[in-house]
Amino acid sequence: MKCLQLVTLLYIYWVVWFTYVDPDKPAAGLGERLGNGVGSKEGQSCADPRKAISYKELVRATNGFCEANLVGQGGFGYVHKGILEDGKEVAIKQLKFGSAQGEREFQAEIEIISRIHHRHLVSLVGCCITGDHRLLVYEFVPNDTLAFHLHGKGRPTMDWATRIKIAIGSAKGLAYLHEYCRPKIIHRDIKASNILLDENFDAKVSDFGLAKYSLDTDTHVSTRVVGTIGYMAPEYAASGKLTEKSDIFSFGVVLLELITGRQPVDKNHTYIDDSIVDWARPLLKKALEDGEYDAIVDPKLCKEEGHYDSHEMDRMIYCAAACVRHSARLRPPMSQIVRALEGNMSLDELSEEVATLGHSRTSRSQSSSSSGPIEATKCKSVVCCYAP
Repeated sequence: MKCLQLVTLLYIYWVVWFTYVDPDKPAAGLGERLGNGVGSKEGQSCADPRKAISYKELVRATNGFCEANLVGQGGFGYVHKGILEDGKEVAIKQLKFGSAQGEREFQAEIEIISRIHHRHLVSLVGCCITGDHRLLVYEFVPNDTLAFHLHGKGRPTMDWATRIKIAIGSAKGLAYLHEYCRPKIIHRDIKASNILLDENFDAKVSDFGLAKYSLDTDTHVSTRVVGTIGYMAPEYAASGKLTEKSDIFSFGVVLLELITGRQPVDKNHTYIDDSIVDWARPLLKKALEDGEYDAIVDPKLCKEEGHYDSHEMDRMIYCAAACVRHSARLRPPMSQIVRALEGNMSLDELSEEVATLGHSRTSRSQSSSSSGPIEATKCKSVVCCYAP
């Protein structure tokens, strides 16, 4: 008799589980908040033209999210490499259960990244919102991050041509977010570990979980302070007042990493100052005054034959100095940084359009051609941004 009762109870439990807690049953309510079918029937797109991907397919794609396919992890959760049923290689970002902050970041990321399209921004392939599962599926970018190649132990020295290429590519992606999307998008967490590199070392800006919209009529967005120590702009860290100039400061820190090979915050205490910005400011000024760069350039880069192009180094140093100006209003827009890095704008012209560094200099980098659009077209509709 007891055995019969036990079997009956197990059967009832089984029916309830598969009726109400089906692991492939979409979460109710979230779709309405995100729009375009998210959280609706399996097979509908997360945000057109993306598709919703079932949790079962993602389990198969990653071989059960096995450790061998784990390529990254953080406070948000885990990233696994996988292969979808159509043979496409993807990176699958899985949110940890029970994280309210992670849920907000998930919603923000899917809202923004599903509507932006640019060769220097990571692409969303699809998403999965079923039961307690929250997963984002991205194109797989095979060459890890800029931070890995610059600061990873035992890594070969990244050559100068690759560094300037990464600087220009990531600058174009950021310029697109700031100047070609309506409303503009402020990333809020620009750093070397959020710049992915493809097989050709082309840069792709990633991780939009902290990103914010900003209308053209807004002078700033007031928000809680989030980001990464060493990259945050001083005015944002002090007041929580966010503008695109905060991203520009962070990008300046990335440029300093490319120039110097140092990390934003020195964990080994090899320099006295608190951050790479404090350490670099006087060296940037001296380098621009006398044209001698070896005191600030990555020592590993200096040892190589034909180590760097002096005109390109001049442009990158000037752009870095302009981006990390203490006064936010004196930092140039990203489109000007792109033109200056590419040599399509004289550094004196850049200086005249914003402000000088506080010293005179002779022009060493003249404009060679007028710059075209940042591989994008301006959007008239709300967050509908496409790059050709």
